[in-house]
Amino acid sequence: MAFKPLYTTVAVIGIATASGAAWWYQNKMPAKGQEAVVDKSSGAAPAPAASASAPRAPSVEVAKVEVMKLTDDALAVGNLRSRQGVIVRPEIAGRVAQLNFKDGDRVKKGQLLVQLDDQLPRAQLLQSQAELSIAQTVHKRNQDLAAQNFISASTVDASASALEVAQAKLALSKATAERYKILAPFDGMTGIRTVNPGDYLKDGADIVNIEDIDAVFVDFRLPERFMTKVRKGQKASIDLDALPGRKFVAHVQAIDPLIDANGRSVGIRACIDNRQMQLRPGMFARVTAVFGERERALVVPEEAIVPQGQKAFVIKIVDGPEKDTKISQRVEVKVGIRRPGRVEILDGLTAEDVVVIAGQQRLQKDGGMVRVIELSRARPGAGGPPGAAGPQAPASAPTAVSSASAPSPVVGKPPAGKPGPAAKTPEGPNPCLSTAGLESPGGAGGANRGSGGRRGPASSS
Repeated sequence: MAFKPLYTTVAVIGIATASGAAWWYQNKMPAKGQEAVVDKSSGAAPAPAASASAPRAPSVEVAKVEVMKLTDDALAVGNLRSRQGVIVRPEIAGRVAQLNFKDGDRVKKGQLLVQLDDQLPRAQLLQSQAELSIAQTVHKRNQDLAAQNFISASTVDASASALEVAQAKLALSKATAERYKILAPFDGMTGIRTVNPGDYLKDGADIVNIEDIDAVFVDFRLPERFMTKVRKGQKASIDLDALPGRKFVAHVQAIDPLIDANGRSVGIRACIDNRQMQLRPGMFARVTAVFGERERALVVPEEAIVPQGQKAFVIKIVDGPEKDTKISQRVEVKVGIRRPGRVEILDGLTAEDVVVIAGQQRLQKDGGMVRVIELSRARPGAGGPPGAAGPQAPASAPTAVSSASAPSPVVGKPPAGKPGPAAKTPEGPNPCLSTAGLESPGGAGGANRGSGGRRGPASSS
C-alpha cells in the first residue's frame, strides 16, 4: 500500500513526457525536413516556408459601383373625381313639362335641360309688360302736360315713380319665369335622370348629375415627410385596377396646406387628361408620385452598407503597396434612394470604386491585406465598364421608394402580349395644363362630392 502513491506519480510523469514528445515530433520534424530540402536545392525554396508561417489574408467578395438611372418617387392610393360635377336641382317647386336631354348625353353650358310648367309666371310676365306700357304712356303724357303748365311737377314725379315700379315688376316677373328653366352650368356629360315628364318636383329635388370628365382629378395623400419634395407641376404615374396594364400621367395641381393631425399626411390633387374618355369618376387609383430623376446615380448592393450608429460606411478595395495586392479602406458614405437590393450613394464613392459585399466581419483593421475571391456579376440595369452609364433599366426595374416601379407612363397602353389598336391622339391643348380648362375647380366641381357620392345643396337654374 505504501508504493501506490509512487506508482501514480510515475504514471502521470510518463504520460506527460509522452505527450510532450508527440507534440515535438509533429511540430519540429517538418521544419527539419524543409531545412534538408533547402540544403539539397538551389536556395529558391525558403520562400514557401516563410509564406507558410505568415498570416493568411482574409478573403472577401466585392462588387463594382454601378451607374444607373433612378427615380425618386413614392407610392399612394387615391380616387378619381370629376374636374367639375353637380347634381341638377330646381330652385322652386313645379311640374316637369319637358326634358331636353337623354341619359349620358353631352351638354353645353347654358343648354336648356328641364322646363317646368310656367303658365302662371308667363301670365304674370304679360301682366307686368302691360302695366309697364301703361306707366310709360301716363308718364309721357304727364311730361307733355307739365311742359304746357297744365299739371304740377309733383304729378310728373308720381308718374315717374310708377314707371320705375312697373319696370321693377317686369324684371321680377322675368326672373321668376327664368327659374322655371333649368340650364346646364358647364360643358359635361349627363348621368341617369331620376325624373320623367309630368313629375312634380319639390325645390331641391335631384334631377340628374352632370360631370365634366374631359380631365379628371385624382386625390391622394402622402406622409408629411414628403412635404419638402412635392411641388406643383410634378408628374405622377397612375395605375388603375379597372384598366390593368395601362398607364396614365397626372400633373400635380394643388397641395393642401393643412396636414391631417390623425394620419400625419398631406392631401394632394393631380389632374389627368381624359379626352379619350377612358376614365370615370370613382375609380380606384394607385399613384406613383415622381419627385425627380437622376440619370447617373451611383448604386451599390445593399450588403455593402455597414451601419454604425447614425452613420453608414462601406469598405472599399484599393491597390496595395506591392504589385497584385489589395488592401481595405473604410469610407463613410451618404445614402440616398433605396431600392430592393440596392442603395444610392450620394457622397463618398466614385464610379470606378470596388466595395466589399461579403466578408466585412473578417477584416480586423483598416488598411489590411485582403484576398478577392469573387467579383459579383453585373446586376440588371447597369452594364459596361465602371463609370460609364449602363443601359436604362427595363420597365420592370424598381423605381419607387417603397416598392418596385412600373413601366414608363404611356396613356392608353394595352396589356403586354395583347396589342390593341393605335390610340387616337386628342386634339387641342391638354386641359390639365390649360388655365382655361380649370374653370371653377373648387366651386360646383368634384371637390363638393361627399363621402356618399352626393353633393351639398348646390342647384342649377
